Amino acid sequence: MIELPQKFQERMKEVLGAGFQAFLSSYDRQPYKAIRVNTLKIPVEEFKKISPFALVPVPWESNGFYVTENKAGKTIHHAAGLYYVQEPSAMSAAPKLNVAGGERVLDLCSAPGGKGTQLAQSMKGGGIIVLNEINFARAKILSQNVERLGITNAAVVSESPERIAEHFEGYFNKVLVDAPCSGEGMFLKEESAIREWSVENVKSCAQRQALILDCAQRALKPNGLLVYSTCTFAPEEDERQIENFLSKYKNFKLLSMEKLYPHECEGEGHFVALLQKTDGEEGTVAPFKSTFTDKKALSEYSDFEKKYLHRAPFQNLHCAGDVIYSIMDNCPSLPFKTLRTGVRLGEIKSGRIEPCHSLAMCLENTQANAVDVDEKTALAYLGGNTFGCSEKLSGWVLVTYLGYPLGWCKAVGGIAKNHLPKGLRI
Repeated sequence: MIELPQKFQERMKEVLGAGFQAFLSSYDRQPYKAIRVNTLKIPVEEFKKISPFALVPVPWESNGFYVTENKAGKTIHHAAGLYYVQEPSAMSAAPKLNVAGGERVLDLCSAPGGKGTQLAQSMKGGGIIVLNEINFARAKILSQNVERLGITNAAVVSESPERIAEHFEGYFNKVLVDAPCSGEGMFLKEESAIREWSVENVKSCAQRQALILDCAQRALKPNGLLVYSTCTFAPEEDERQIENFLSKYKNFKLLSMEKLYPHECEGEGHFVALLQKTDGEEGTVAPFKSTFTDKKALSEYSDFEKKYLHRAPFQNLHCAGDVIYSIMDNCPSLPFKTLRTGVRLGEIKSGRIEPCHSLAMCLENTQANAVDVDEKTALAYLGGNTFGCSEKLSGWVLVTYLGYPLGWCKAVGGIAKNHLPKGLRI
């Protein structure tokens, strides 16, 4: 068994009483591993037919499945965005918000994107979801996950909760706060979580969480729902945090609260509280406005669509530098560091358009000139290699595996030149 901090053990023994020994014994096992099928790309029943490993359902998430695979993030199916690797008990928070297309949703502390992409999946491409991560390096990982899963209605930003709240006062229907915490639910998975744990860190996390919740409630419109979650067991960060919040904000009521302990569920543990804002003022935000339009770039992209895509043209085109985006309907202004808004369609390089990987990942194989490859060729492509193809193919071609996009290649004389971004190669 791993060596748990003594102070942590003393507190848990006091909290759990007779259940403490069972809790302690839960650290003798291996961590649970799970995936969440991305229904934006594939129905669950279809995924079951092609899954590269055995699946056992997660009770609290209809798209979630336990797996035993140690490298679930290194498969062709993962690269195609058909699933997201996620700790099973962490899947319990997002469904509490019951989000739907057409709503405005905020994930305030979003990286690496498990819960935020879970919310976006339920929205089915409708509405607006703002995924925020204050740490820019982590925000880039979040943006990559949004891209891989083919999410088209998300804005990924990197800003402080205070600035988000100031700009979006009373704006969102649903807000999720997966708060940075002392990470006690990570002890079995990450040794660093044990090394970094201390009573002082628990107190520091609780103070930071209270400030984040202050911002979250400001961004929520009247009758809106707020989920607060952590992967820790400290009462200061969980039940007491909610008690303090409700005593401070009388216009909120608690709808539900639950704690998953690792000895009581097949997961590493999670805390989730669902609250509703009972009154307040609804806010408005100015619409997104394109400040730069490169007509030549837009014309280049339009020509690309006509030549290589077999679908209705993307709408709400916007240029940012040399990159062309398709912006969501009713997108709000975003005066923050913004990593992506909607879909990155193409980039002008040396006066010519190159389609972005983001575009490939939100297409179906029937919506572009495509070549479907076998497993060996797919692995070679994901490794950055070229491959042979029909000489009838020419120009930009979507590379697919089992009909699901992996990225772009450029076909010239029977050779498919690899255009998978180098940072995504495995």
